[in-house]
Parts: sequence; structure tokens; C-alpha cells
Amino acid sequence: MRSIFRSISSRRQTGSRTFADTAEEAYIFVRDRGLDHAVEREKNLRPLLSIKDLIRSEPSKSVPISVITTQRDSLRVPLRPIEFTRSYPTVFQEFLPAGIGINPHISLTPEVLDLDADEQLVYGSETYKQGLADRLLKLLMINRINRIPLELLDLLKWDLGLPQDYVESMVPDFPDYFRVTKSKLRGCSGELELVCWSDEHSVSALEKKAKISGKGGFVKGSPIAFPMKFTNGFVVDKKMKKWFDDWQKLPYISPYENALHLPVTSDESDKWAAAVLHEILNLFVSKKVEKDAVLRLGEFMGLRSRFKRVLHNHHGVFYLSSKLRTHTVVLRDGYKRGMLVEGNELVTSRNRYLKLMSKVKKVSSAVSSRKREEKGKVEGEVCESDVKDEVSDSEIEDVGEEDVVDDDDEEDDDDEVDENQRGRRNSSPRGGRWGSSQEKPHTRSRAGRRSLAKSGSPEKPRSGRRNKVKLTTGKRSEMS
Repeated sequence: MRSIFRSISSRRQTGSRTFADTAEEAYIFVRDRGLDHAVEREKNLRPLLSIKDLIRSEPSKSVPISVITTQRDSLRVPLRPIEFTRSYPTVFQEFLPAGIGINPHISLTPEVLDLDADEQLVYGSETYKQGLADRLLKLLMINRINRIPLELLDLLKWDLGLPQDYVESMVPDFPDYFRVTKSKLRGCSGELELVCWSDEHSVSALEKKAKISGKGGFVKGSPIAFPMKFTNGFVVDKKMKKWFDDWQKLPYISPYENALHLPVTSDESDKWAAAVLHEILNLFVSKKVEKDAVLRLGEFMGLRSRFKRVLHNHHGVFYLSSKLRTHTVVLRDGYKRGMLVEGNELVTSRNRYLKLMSKVKKVSSAVSSRKREEKGKVEGEVCESDVKDEVSDSEIEDVGEEDVVDDDDEEDDDDEVDENQRGRRNSSPRGGRWGSSQEKPHTRSRAGRRSLAKSGSPEKPRSGRRNKVKLTTGKRSEMS
């Protein structure tokens, strides 16, 4: 069977449309909104919990904001630390020690302290410890690597669900599983080494499902099909479907076997690398991991290039999300409609933090909307007061002019004044109608609109002075 990959030079020479061309075009542009949302919803959770753990580790249960600023990169804070902490007032409290307004300190609220107490109970429970030890043991046995540097485990600590002090709190409780030894690698403080191989744990998740579905008739080395699910809108043509069917019929090599002797470009090696990556993602609590982190693990295993090929070719098994300014590898069969199929105690605890964070966002949005409404009311009152002031000035001038008008013409003058006042009200910026010219308000200045409403014709406002609205009567013009 031909490999999925073709050299770029051969494609340029022949000019034909190959499977690699079709797959590349489809995979780049088709996205899964549900899986993207599963990645994006934890946008600020990791840095928030990192700051929380830093504050909790201090004897005073508070840290200066300058300490968080200096450790911003290691804590992975996306914003300025002071802006980030102020974005979640129900999680972090800001205060000035001894009333000195130089360097504010950050502490934790009672709500997040309660959640932290529940999280520590999860880490300390025997059930969770046993499950975590089993997953670490399986990770050591994959590809028969038998040992992992502690720096690499620290990189995967979030994904594996390891506590901050796992070397002291968890590893000594399982001496028959693993132990910490000195490392021969340069720049490595130590390694987690496998103590005893376990045939019970050297069974992959796909093999377990095959045994259950096959009712005991499964034989090791027989073909196992990977669960595939493509994003809506992905079109599989006949050539692509035939390749997938033939690839699925290949023998399944267990990820707990070392198959590095297989040619890198062979389809058998491709399926074995996919089995290794599939099993690794099953060991993570959220069934997802950043691409750079899993490639670092693949580099230690000698599978970095094969992992890249698998991620490029098999987007029906692994989804690559580009949210959060990075690439995240998500196991498709671990999710259904954007939600985890199998949860655990730690995932439940993290969801409580997310609920608290979303509650803060709702409160903040409600406060901002209320402020906008109050600001709009204040601006409306200011506009109405300006109009009232203008009308009052005009009425004062009007009273002075009526003193010289005869009583015989008083009725006619009142009618004309009423018409002029109606025109002035129509020219108000808060009115629904715009004077006699029916012209849109943005085409003329405010003074020009007022003059237009009085005379019916546009009048250019005087520069540097504000035009006054004067009420004139026919009687006054005769007297002049």
C-alpha cells in the first residue's frame, strides 16, 4: 500500500491532485466549534490556579503584586498581573499592607479558599492517588521507555493532574510502581524510573474496548480500527475513503511495544505511532494537551517526527485546535458535543473554578451595563437642561419685546410666537422631528439647525459666537 505522503517535487512534476493535497485543503479550513470551545473555556483557568497555588504556599497567604509580575512567564499570566487579578474580584483580594500605598498585596477570597480545600481533598483521596499512580505507571511503560525526566513531568503536570508536590506526597506511597533516581542527562535534576513491569496495566484503551466488543475473542496483534469522527463539512472522496479503510485493516501494534525498527514512512509505523499518541492522550485528565508539550515527550521517546505525521494525516482521530494563541491536540473520541465523555474528581473541581470565574464575568458585565445606563441618563439630562436654558433666554427677550406692542395686535403676536416655539422644539436634539426643512441632523451644525427651524432656510452660523434664538413679531418690524 502506498503511503499517504508524497514528495512535493513529484507533485509539482506530475501536476496531478493526490490524496495529500485533498487532505491538506480539507483539514486546514474545517474546524470543530465544540472542541474549540472545550479548549477556549479554560483560557484563564490555568494561570488563575497557578497564582492561587503561589499565594497559598506563602506563610502570610498573600504575595506582593511585584512577585507575580516577576514570575509572570512561569505562571503564564496573559495580561498585566494587576489587571488579571482585578478581573476576578471574587477570587483575588487587593489590599495595602500597613496603609502604605506603594506595592499592593494579593490574597484569596473565602469563596476560592473553600474550593481550594475541596481540591486538596481530591489530591489526598486514596481513589485519586491510585488512579494517578496507574496512569503514571502506564506512561513509563509506553514504548518501554521505563524512565522520564522530572522536568518533562513538570511540563505535563497540568495535563496529568499531578499535585504541586507529587515527588514528596505521592511517589513515596507507591514504591512498587516507580521511584525517583538521579539522572545522567545534563541539566536534569532527576528521573522517575519504573520499578516493576505490570502486564495488567500494559493494555491500551483500544484493546480494552476491542475485548469488550469482541466478547473475549480478541487476539493480540489483530486489526483494531480507530474511532474516527470528522468535522461537519469535511468531504471524504473515494480515494481518501479507500486509504482509510486499508489503513484501519492493518495489524494493531500495542503502544506498550517498541516498534522503532519499522520504517518511518511505512503505514504500519504510522498506525503504531497513532496508537502511542492515542494512549498518551487517554492518560491525561482532559484528554487534550498542548502540541509543543506532546512533541517534547515524543522527542524523548524518539517519536517526534512520527507524531507530526500522525497529527497531519489523521484529523479524524486527533483534532488540532488553534485557540489560545497556541495549538492544542484533542482526542476526538474523548469528547461528545464538546464535553468530556469520562470525567473525574479533578475535572469536577476545575469546573467549579470555571463556574466561579463565569459568575464574576456576569457580575462585571451587569455593573458595566448599569454604569452605561446611568451615563446615558446623565447625558440626557444635560441635553435637556441646555435646551431649557436656550428657551428661557428666548422667553426673556420675548417679554422685553412685548412691552412695546399694542394691545390690538397682542393676539396675532401670540400666534406667531407659538409657531416659532413649535419650530424650536422640533429642532431640539432630543426631538423626533427635525424642523421644517426635514434634513438629517448630522448634515448641519446645531446653530445652523436652530436657525433653519426659525426661518425655513439655511443660515450659516457665525464663527466663534453662539447664535441666539430671537423671537420677532410683525409689530416690532413696523415700529422699526
